[in-house]
Amino acid sequence: MHPGTFGSYQQYPAQYDSYHSQQHYALPPALYYSIDVECVATGLDHNARAVAQISLVDQYERVSLNLYVKPDRPVVSYLTPLTGLSQELVESQGMSLADAVATLRQYLPASAILVGQNVGKDVEWLKLKEGADFKALVDLSGVYRVWNPRFKTWSVFSQDHLARVLLNWGPDAAGHDAVLDAVKSVRLFNLYSQLQASPEAWQSAQEALLAAEPTESFAKRNPTFEGVCMGNRKTCRCGAPFLG
Repeated sequence: MHPGTFGSYQQYPAQYDSYHSQQHYALPPALYYSIDVECVATGLDHNARAVAQISLVDQYERVSLNLYVKPDRPVVSYLTPLTGLSQELVESQGMSLADAVATLRQYLPASAILVGQNVGKDVEWLKLKEGADFKALVDLSGVYRVWNPRFKTWSVFSQDHLARVLLNWGPDAAGHDAVLDAVKSVRLFNLYSQLQASPEAWQSAQEALLAAEPTESFAKRNPTFEGVCMGNRKTCRCGAPFLG
C-alpha cells in the first residue's frame, strides 16, 4: 500500500479476515480505532528511535491508513525483524513525519477512542492530544492484566502472548507488519468487550493467559540487534535512561 492510499484488511493474508468481511449492510460509524507506530534506530542506544510507519485500523478491521515516514536523521538500523521495514520501502514510499501526522489527523475522528498495546507511547510519538485529536485511550496491557496469586502481583502480557493464547494467532507467515499489529489490537479489544459479558469466560481467559508459557520478546531474544541496544532492562549496556 502506497502512502496516502487506503484499503482494507483484505489486502493482507486471509488468516486475518474480518468477521464483517461478508456483511454488506451499512455498519454504524466506527468509534474505536487502533494506531500502530513502528520506529527505526537512528543511534545505538535504546532511546534513539524515529517514526517510520503509522497504521490506523478501525473497530471493523478496516485499514484507514498505512503511511511510511522518512526520518530526518540517518538511520542506523531498520530493525527489520521487529518492524518489517527496510531501507528500500522507507526511501521509496516515505513522506515527512509532519505530512504523515497531518494526514492521520484528517482520518482520525476527534470522537475516536484509541485502543492498543501501550497505545499511549504511539500517541506520544505522534504528539496527538487527548480531547483534541481523539477522545480517550484504552491500553490493552492494562485491561488484560491478571492478578497472579503465585507471585502476589499483577501479570502484564505482551501483544504477541495475548494474541497467541486468546486468538490462536500463530507466527505471521509474511513477517512483521504494522497493520497486522493494529488488527491484532482491534481483535483483542473486541474480544475483551465480549468477555466482559460472561464472568466465567473472562475467568477462563485469565487462567489461560497465566498458564501459557510466556512469549519471549524480541528484546529478550536479542539484547542488541545490528549493534543497537533493544532496551532490555536486565541486559542493557548502552547506559541510556529508561523513559517510562
